Amino acid sequence: MNDWRREIEDALSAFITVSQLAGEPVRRDELELEFLPAPHRQPSSLPHGKMAIYAFWWNGEWLKIGKAGPKTAARYVSQHYNQNSSNSNLAKSLAHDLQMENAIGFDRNYPGDWIRKSTCRANILISAQKSKELLALLEAFLHVRLKPRYEG
Repeated sequence: MNDWRREIEDALSAFITVSQLAGEPVRRDELELEFLPAPHRQPSSLPHGKMAIYAFWWNGEWLKIGKAGPKTAARYVSQHYNQNSSNSNLAKSLAHDLQMENAIGFDRNYPGDWIRKSTCRANILISAQKSKELLALLEAFLHVRLKPRYEG
């Protein structure tokens, strides 16, 4: 198992305890984990009845961790691959990061292509029947635990 996969697995195991302490317990089998190694294809949709946490990993670090609910599926599917799609997205963050000039194959005019070719993506799917607060707690927990380069 690659380090990025183990990091997510370990974080989810720890989150089970956090969810119990928060009074909204979730079992590990209620968290569906998808690994999309580089190069990856961006999802075509957020599965019906699901909410998600998504995380992008490259070169030993987490770049972006975010959440998407049933009404914000575009965050999950496409916005992070197009720097003009929203105010805050991975493509825009990468295009404005001077450190990325040295990344092999990176072109600040086409960051979405680089994201698909070079990053690994992890998706954590959870039933939309669970609370939005639980999803927000999982996102916040992963931010603290995995320390993504681009937050927000």
